[in-house]
Amino acid sequence: MTHGTDELQSILGDVVTRLFTDLVTVELRTAAESGAWPSALWQAVEEAGLTLPLVPERSGGAGGTWRDAHVVVTAAGRHAVPIPLAETILASWLLAEADLPVPQGPLTIAPVRRDDALRLTPHDGGWQVSGIAGRVPWGASAQHVVVVSSVDGRVMVALVAAGQARVETDRNLALEPRETLTFDRASVIAAGPAPERVPASAPMYYGAMLRSAQMAGALAWMLAQSVRYVTERRQFGKAIGAFQAIQHSLALLAGHTAAADLAAANAFRAADRGDPSFEIAVAKARVGEAAGLAASIAHQVHGAIGFTYEHELQFYTRRLWSWRAEFGAESHWSEALGRGIASLGAHALWPYVTAR
Repeated sequence: MTHGTDELQSILGDVVTRLFTDLVTVELRTAAESGAWPSALWQAVEEAGLTLPLVPERSGGAGGTWRDAHVVVTAAGRHAVPIPLAETILASWLLAEADLPVPQGPLTIAPVRRDDALRLTPHDGGWQVSGIAGRVPWGASAQHVVVVSSVDGRVMVALVAAGQARVETDRNLALEPRETLTFDRASVIAAGPAPERVPASAPMYYGAMLRSAQMAGALAWMLAQSVRYVTERRQFGKAIGAFQAIQHSLALLAGHTAAADLAAANAFRAADRGDPSFEIAVAKARVGEAAGLAASIAHQVHGAIGFTYEHELQFYTRRLWSWRAEFGAESHWSEALGRGIASLGAHALWPYVTAR
């Protein structure tokens, strides 16, 4: 089977769209926000192989590329899927890169904030992990936590079973679990060195890339829903979409949605080529900006109805507002871009940007 092709991405797109359309309902999202784990959805996703697109075939995965993963993650955002699918994809990739076994079940990653650090120390022929990691996605629901740490100048990846940390529960604005995990010489199932292409900041960088794709997917849904609404809603004897002010707003929304999709997709293509740090910073900054502006436009178009819990729009706007702040807000990534470009010098700016 040939992987990483447009044909595979088309197949993946059909599979995820059909699966999420059938299973991810308003009722499922509402139950998940009340704390219920969507076990049937997770089982279907896992059985379809959607959690392991980046894991080699010899390890039970699809042996695909980041472009293949982009299809899955964008669809998850477009359907507001209430499971740690993006986190599991990233965690399984980190394990595979370090030649570690990839367990079944939901996975998460730590640390996910730039000022947090977890320490790996040798112990009785194995390893232990200590430290505090805040805002870990689905930290209490995941069956394993994949930890990335620097040990004597080497980047190490470690697999830690659930129950090894003290958990402080919390949620983001979208009511998705975001726990603080405190490890105190917790046992590690397995650990191994990562290749040079995996930096110590991998959870932060690749997490930002995945959030960019999720937000781009949510923006695509928001645009489609807004167009549908203004076509159906009538006022003064005609559809409100016929009014010039509404058309102008939708044009702005479409522009931001297209820019977000292109920026996120470009980051995934760069990840397949090698070091995607520049493209990830661009994507998270641009998509974060689009998320704030587009959510405002969509709610203006929908009027007061969009703020009600019974309307689907609020599921997406709350996710956009939450995701834009996770793995670094646009201010963080804009600053990182500025510092990186400034360090190259004025004469290198144009060649560097045009070469990406």
